[in-house]
Amino acid sequence: MKRIYIQNAAKRRHSREEKTVTIQALEAYGADVKSGLSRCMGMEDFYLRLVTMELADVNFDKLDRALAGQDAKAAFEAAHALKGAVGNLGLTPLFEPLSEITEKLRSAHEPVALNGLEEQYREALAKLRALAKEQ
Repeated sequence: MKRIYIQNAAKRRHSREEKTVTIQALEAYGADVKSGLSRCMGMEDFYLRLVTMELADVNFDKLDRALAGQDAKAAFEAAHALKGAVGNLGLTPLFEPLSEITEKLRSAHEPVALNGLEEQYREALAKLRALAKEQ
């Protein structure tokens, strides 16, 4: 039983490593890597693993569904959760539109005009995901 667990853990670790972005790629993306690394006590591997894990956050899907369904409350909750996570990782190009979306939705009880913020968010996320695939 232990051997299977160890083998599976090794496979998961290997598959994660294949999709990990690099510090240089994140800097080129516009991330505040210095800030993100400081929150991870300077441990690059840990920081990069967290960035990679964040790309799989279910709140991205929740936000997309809520925006498509014009559910302001659900969109706020997903955007707020994402804002905190990407902000702590220093993913500035993604943090900025998420922060603005969060504030616009904070007290909304009905659909809100996001004036291009949704497109900025989607573009920043697509660029970050592309970085992970390139590595």
